[in-house]
Amino acid sequence: MPEGVITKALSGYYYVKPYRGGSIASEEEAVQCRARGIFKKKGVSPLVGDRVTYVLTENGEGMVNEILPRISELIRPPVANVSLAVLLFSVREPDMNLNLLDKFLVHIEHSGIDTLIVLTKLDLAEDDQEATNQVKELYERIGYEVMVTSSMTGSGSDELRKRLGGKISVFSGQSGVGKSTLLNRIVPGLLLETGEISLRLGRGRHTTRHVELMDIGENGFVADTPGFSQLDFLELGVEELSTCFREFVPYSENCKFRGCSHLHEPGCRVIEALEAGVIAESRYAHYKLFFNEMKDKKRRY
Repeated sequence: MPEGVITKALSGYYYVKPYRGGSIASEEEAVQCRARGIFKKKGVSPLVGDRVTYVLTENGEGMVNEILPRISELIRPPVANVSLAVLLFSVREPDMNLNLLDKFLVHIEHSGIDTLIVLTKLDLAEDDQEATNQVKELYERIGYEVMVTSSMTGSGSDELRKRLGGKISVFSGQSGVGKSTLLNRIVPGLLLETGEISLRLGRGRHTTRHVELMDIGENGFVADTPGFSQLDFLELGVEELSTCFREFVPYSENCKFRGCSHLHEPGCRVIEALEAGVIAESRYAHYKLFFNEMKDKKRRY
């Protein structure tokens, strides 16, 4: 039975690219498939990125027969087998939003997927590169990989394309940061629709309608996903939050009290690290904000 990878899901159809010799046969046409009814009975849905077995039916279509084991699964966006999350945040238009960046990082840390932070629109911040460098240094100090790009000049595009080779990556981030423009730069001829930025609102129009894997060459695929204006923490327990701030972990293990919230307890090593300047004030402020947000949601639900 042939194997393939779902590269697009739309209106109840799954578009499966054949899997040959250990890689996706990107040059071949995708087979338009339906899913077997057994999946619905089991409460399981095939996802973009899933490796599946399928059988051919009439008219060149197919039927997804089995979903092979996943290495990862994202709930939002719904993509399987992603090994790298690329978080795009612009340095200008819209302005850098570290609160939202940290919220994305919490979700990605919880999913266990590697993260690459890409700061876009460098060309719009030539008069204030120090601020961009400070953000880059902050997150690199924590342990994140950070790249700075400009779709206008092409700066950083080749480096990013090489980084994405041989894996499925998911592109996400604040709306209007230039995801589609950057993908068009990485893959000439892709011609994704791009959205103009509303200077009054400071955000862009959502131009991505569904999740789809795009072939960027060198056996690399990118899931371009709808932009998000907000995320919630419903799938994350408040007791797990501090583990999603990776710089907290080596200190929280030595807190005086087990289950320390890192907010007010005596003998909290995280607070001591904050006071010593080892943990950034912006990161700790966002931790407190997210903690309280999660507590409020828990009370409501």
